[in-house]
Amino acid sequence: MDLKFEVVVLPVSDVDRAKAFYEGLGFRLDVDHSDDEGFRVVHLTPPGSQCSILFGNRVSNAAPGSVEGLHLIVDDIEAARAELLERGADMSEVFHDAGGVFHHAGEEGRVGGPEPERASYSSFASFSDPDGNGWVLQEVTTRLPGR
Repeated sequence: MDLKFEVVVLPVSDVDRAKAFYEGLGFRLDVDHSDDEGFRVVHLTPPGSQCSILFGNRVSNAAPGSVEGLHLIVDDIEAARAELLERGADMSEVFHDAGGVFHHAGEEGRVGGPEPERASYSSFASFSDPDGNGWVLQEVTTRLPGR
């Protein structure tokens, strides 16, 4: 059985502000639907992704900005960071983890700059949307077997 992970629901406080932010980053608008009872759903997809984000009115009971650790995989961390900065994201500097495996929560264990050997899966940059939902860019140049 295939189980395809395709949508992440983001809790936001201002749907129009979130929509403008993500469209500004280059996410494709797939759906913006509302009804007469105040229900609204906005569905966007990052460029090149099979997984989308969804937010709106009455689609989540989670606190706005409470999602963290959303990863966008890129093949050039510095170029992707520069493009997202240009598009309005408040990006961290590129970093790698002191332990060399995966980044810790928050800013713990961050070492400035890309991983020295540019090992795949080891260089990161982060940003948040206007509500504080946290995103991480992760550089992947060679996939692990079976991926």
